[in-house]
Amino acid sequence: MIGERRAAILSLIIESYIKTGEPIGSKTLSNLLPYQISSATIRNEMAYLSELGFLQQMHTSGGRVPSNASFRYYVDNLMRPKPLTDYEKEHIVSVLSVNASDPERLLRSASVLLAQISGCASFYNIVKDELDCVQGVDIIPAGGNRAMLVMLSVGGKIKSSVCRLACPLDDDFKALFYYVAAEYFVGTPLTDINLALIQSTAPVLGTRLFDMLPVLTTLCSICSEAADGSLHIEGETNLLSHTELGSGVYKLLTFLTAKEQISDLLSQYARHGRERELFIGEENYHPELKNTATAMARFNYNNSQTAILGIIGSTRIDYASVLPRVDYIMKIVKEFLQKGGAVIE
Repeated sequence: MIGERRAAILSLIIESYIKTGEPIGSKTLSNLLPYQISSATIRNEMAYLSELGFLQQMHTSGGRVPSNASFRYYVDNLMRPKPLTDYEKEHIVSVLSVNASDPERLLRSASVLLAQISGCASFYNIVKDELDCVQGVDIIPAGGNRAMLVMLSVGGKIKSSVCRLACPLDDDFKALFYYVAAEYFVGTPLTDINLALIQSTAPVLGTRLFDMLPVLTTLCSICSEAADGSLHIEGETNLLSHTELGSGVYKLLTFLTAKEQISDLLSQYARHGRERELFIGEENYHPELKNTATAMARFNYNNSQTAILGIIGSTRIDYASVLPRVDYIMKIVKEFLQKGGAVIE
């Protein structure tokens, strides 16, 4: 700990910098402190805080601004979180409850909310699960010799697609489709559903193989899509307003566009990270994030499914306001995922 007076000075410097992006002078600080203290004493205290690595001088003639180490100290020891209002809590639950029973749509809704509330970029990632299997499939007439295929996995993934049929969708066709689905697809890992599996149905389908082929290839396609997991990023343009990122914002946006890199990063977090993490500056896993504050949460649900939800912003985010709202959204998402969309009491 750094003592009450230094803590008060450091808090004021950080909170002022978060609001303005500018250094604050000793005279202004002396007017803001709740007790009388000279500008000379404040300068001495600022020099001591600089020696600790909590303040840094951006330019030789410029004032001092908070370092990443000071933001970490602030969050852990000095920050006074701004509590959510009842309206904010009700709004968050209301928005998320719409898709509470569909994990991917729930995570997408949460990502949109996070971007809106935090003013940062947000993301969710459903980590690829080699063990996820097909739980059930359905075929629904869509008119004009078309049908919609719907696939539900054991992990709760729901995928659908419309295909054009080579024959009428009559009772005989549906009975044959459900038989083949039950025998060859239900219970099969998503990663094992491919054209070779479709070819193995030939002895059963016989002359109806070509009638069934459009449906089975569509089913193969949506299973492959589900097997790959998913990564979605929301609110990237919010980062353009984080002026302290400077020209580095374009490198950051390029990094976010290269989804393979960020998918690898999130997979690493899924394996080794804690349930919730806040990475500030160099604490981040990847060099492209060294000027950011990144908050992430990992969710385990439906036995073997793993998802990650988070935000990326500059290190100058309003921690006291943003973090409690991010935490609350993540708390509600966790409850919905674990309760399968049950209403939160």
